[in-house]
Amino acid sequence: MERRTIEPRDGWQRTVEEQGLIYPLTRYPDGSLRPYWDESAYYAFSLPEVEALEEVVEELHRMCLAAAAHIVDTGRFADLGITDPRLVEAVTEAWRRRAELPSLYGRFDLRYDGTGPAKLLEYNADTPTSLVEAAGPQWFWMEERFPGADQWNSLHERLVDAWRKQAPLLPPGTPLHFAHSAADELGEDLMTVAYLKETAEQAGLDTDWISMEEIGWDPLSGRFVDHHLRFIRSCFKLYPWEWLVTDRFAGHVLDTLDNGGGTGSTLWIEPAWKMLLSNKALLAVLWELHPGHPNLLAAHLDGPRELAATTGYVAKPLLGREGAGVTVHEAGAAPVIRDEPCCYQELAPLPSFDGNRVVLGTWVVDGASAGLGIRESAGLITDEYARFLPHVIV
Repeated sequence: MERRTIEPRDGWQRTVEEQGLIYPLTRYPDGSLRPYWDESAYYAFSLPEVEALEEVVEELHRMCLAAAAHIVDTGRFADLGITDPRLVEAVTEAWRRRAELPSLYGRFDLRYDGTGPAKLLEYNADTPTSLVEAAGPQWFWMEERFPGADQWNSLHERLVDAWRKQAPLLPPGTPLHFAHSAADELGEDLMTVAYLKETAEQAGLDTDWISMEEIGWDPLSGRFVDHHLRFIRSCFKLYPWEWLVTDRFAGHVLDTLDNGGGTGSTLWIEPAWKMLLSNKALLAVLWELHPGHPNLLAAHLDGPRELAATTGYVAKPLLGREGAGVTVHEAGAAPVIRDEPCCYQELAPLPSFDGNRVVLGTWVVDGASAGLGIRESAGLITDEYARFLPHVIV
């Protein structure tokens, strides 16, 4: 794994915008605009290195599924902050019927420096983003800058294949709706959903478009409807489950939830059982089940324990995106127990390449390793000011 500098292409911003990356720049607090898509450098990997990382990703995915089964079997929902009995029942039923429910993708964030084993930082299995830039623009960048090279990137093909494979699980005779929140001002959620809608159409699915705010409730039929007053029988939503089950219509969501049994009216993708994987408590459960595993970091739910004195730790809220609420605590400092439920994870500072802190976003589609997206940040926390850099296999 090496970071190599390179001259950006002329007109790179217009190029990536035409390829679907309509947010190539990030606005900083001082009002300045700086590249989010950064092709002034790239990362080079060897083929054996990528093959080894692929094996790690698929093993981690299997371990996460086993951890989800453990949570359900032992009733540890309270550790995840899931205490509503109706929600516990819904997640349990979704898990037990998971073979009947479409489930598309997820993203592991890994710490990796090219030498030691990759370490799991977290798993976003419900609403992962940075998909558009990973699937498209970085592939086209490679074809233009390094013709004949290769990349850890089968995202597009695997997404289309996954939709095609899971099409029989969708309710027949109605379109699959794709929804994002209109509150997304940047456009990242919008373009992520638009891209996934395109992959579904390439798989032959009938699709339609709606924002979460446009979804209506028909009190006469007791069903969700779209802007044409059609029943919404299935919906891919880039909208976290923790929001969906706490919004004003949360009761209707649970009343009409289709968990594969044919008794509900709306099938949501990702399914409700993904709440077991997109919660940071999963990291502590994994450590309990696999203590000392080379691809895991020590993690606890009741406090930092030994980590406060030994390695230091990172306190992560159980739910959240873009590093929100994450705090870093160096070794030797007095342990701090947060008021909100947190996962206290071993501090493993992101590796620095030329002063840039790097995290690998590794993708899983339909249970298989599918690609890599790399983000750089200035500090230890990968936040909304991170930059995306392409990569090649050399």
